[in-house]
Amino acid sequence: MKRLFLFLLILSCIPINYAQQRWKINTDGGITWQVKKGDVHHDHIEMAGKQIAVVLRYGVDKTGAFELNKSMIWPMLRTIPNNTHGSLMRRFDWNPLDAMTINGRSIEEQVRTITLNGTMEVISDITLGKKNSLSLKRTYLPSTESPSLIEMYEFTNTGTSEVSLEIPTGITTLSTNPKQGVAGSYSIKLLTHGTERAVTLLPGKSYTFSASISGYKPSEKEAVIDANQELLKRQALVSEWMSNLILETPDPILDKMFAFSKIRSCESIYATKGGPMHGPGGESYYAAIWANDQAEYINPYFPFIGYDYGNASAVNSFKHFARYMNNEWEPIPSSIIAEGESYWNGAGDRGDAAMIAYGAARYALASGNKEEARQLWPLIEWCLEFNHKKLNEAGVVTSDADELEGRFPAGKANLCTSSLYYDALLSAAYLAEDLGKGAAVIKKYRQQASDLEKAIDSYFAATVEGFDTYAYYEGNDILRAWICIPLTVGINKRATGTIDALFSPRLWSENGLLTQAGSQTFWDRSTLYALRGAFMAGEIEKAMKFMKHYSGTRLLGNHVPYPVEAWPEGGQRHLSAESGLYGRIITEGIFGIRPTGLHSFTLTPRLPQEWGYMYLRKIKAFDSDFDIEVIRKPNDKLQVTVKKKEIQF
Repeated sequence: MKRLFLFLLILSCIPINYAQQRWKINTDGGITWQVKKGDVHHDHIEMAGKQIAVVLRYGVDKTGAFELNKSMIWPMLRTIPNNTHGSLMRRFDWNPLDAMTINGRSIEEQVRTITLNGTMEVISDITLGKKNSLSLKRTYLPSTESPSLIEMYEFTNTGTSEVSLEIPTGITTLSTNPKQGVAGSYSIKLLTHGTERAVTLLPGKSYTFSASISGYKPSEKEAVIDANQELLKRQALVSEWMSNLILETPDPILDKMFAFSKIRSCESIYATKGGPMHGPGGESYYAAIWANDQAEYINPYFPFIGYDYGNASAVNSFKHFARYMNNEWEPIPSSIIAEGESYWNGAGDRGDAAMIAYGAARYALASGNKEEARQLWPLIEWCLEFNHKKLNEAGVVTSDADELEGRFPAGKANLCTSSLYYDALLSAAYLAEDLGKGAAVIKKYRQQASDLEKAIDSYFAATVEGFDTYAYYEGNDILRAWICIPLTVGINKRATGTIDALFSPRLWSENGLLTQAGSQTFWDRSTLYALRGAFMAGEIEKAMKFMKHYSGTRLLGNHVPYPVEAWPEGGQRHLSAESGLYGRIITEGIFGIRPTGLHSFTLTPRLPQEWGYMYLRKIKAFDSDFDIEVIRKPNDKLQVTVKKKEIQF
């Protein structure tokens, strides 16, 4: 009874109406912080292009001035040692406005708004006197193709008298230590672009100049920067992502969080010499792939968005993993690093083959591309057999660790690995049908899945802290966030107790799920899996309460606008694959799309009671382009329509 009371108490405390929002959704598709006088706040956001990533640490100080530190990462400028973290990284406080004068004085400003929408836009007021005033708009963005951060500064005379601007121009070149670079000494260029050094700005007129920070290999041709063109390219790319897989519901915050998650999901793909590689980011993980972040989390999602470069990165990642298949049944490395030239397996076997089989089979089905599926089949087949060989006497998969790599105990066999293997077997059976692999193969995989489902329940099912759920590993007696995994693969036998445990005060916190009850550590990935699993299990209303709280916090709270990696580790970095996991709450959890073939899927829409409709438009999965419309009709019946161009079925 006491536990039930506490559970009801936390439900009542969740701010369903999105309390404590610093940011607001604006009318132009972005989010805006309206800065009030004395409103001191600092945050950070990561952005990326094909050759660069940048973490902007920004904020407003007590005087109302804008503060910015630029953490630059060049993934293909490899450093020594050329390991997981071997990207050239530099932090700069360089501000092209520092040496600028306005009417002979340094700039004094009051920030008015900061807006995020694939770029960062900062608008400030500069007061110069009774008749003189100036508006300053800063815009920051990564180049889509070049190794450059682009900065734009637009001054508009909002007063009644002319204003004199003196603008610094020039270039600063830094040369890195040649002994620390794989290719020798790299050049970093800090450049101010502008044709005029002194400008007289009449009332109502504007003047814009730009700056850039770029990094180059020895003898590499430097990019010719046209800031206006760079902005148009970035805006066009963001528009492309926003124009596919569009969520429409009565909840604007969920719609916008879903839309923004596509930006972070898609931008973090680097043009390495090993092909396009989706990287987590976070000032640590670039020009490399992981069995969990890429194979398991993001790759199954790319076909739904229809971003060709994303799909190419998914196929490329699986081809890299396939290089390490072997006849001795040694584990495939957890990560392929350094543009594909090396690997990392420092945590041993984390269940990586289960992650890869799960992701490759789901990607192949969702892509609808039969030739790609044929290419991926040997990898899927090998990974499934590897897992089969790792079954213990109880029939569950053994491994050295899990994706947390020893941060928390995982035992000799963990719930995640066996659950992912189970789903991979089901997906492989569906794929085998479309690839004509024969009835024997299909029957084998389905029988193995059936046996594994029973073994999972027999081995992991337990009463933990009073909840009828799972022990994450044998002997585990403390609630763990990853008990949500069976729900995401359709194993619902212990759904009620598991969902009660997940959303209880023992695991749920202001920032989502704690990794382990009683700890202060949270990783968004487990929260995102849990929300997906709760929807899939049919706990729609309960899941939606927590979904709204999470989305409002991440999109409009104090650290925005994307899902994060973890805390305290990494300081809530905006790792990119977590944004893909957010999207999958919508596609798999709320709309209930489960691929069953290259051109087929099951659909189990879960419309919250407070919604009269939900639409998912321009879905690009299954080599198609279709909408799903769900409308509540009288007597609580749902009208579900799938539209493909002019055809309805």
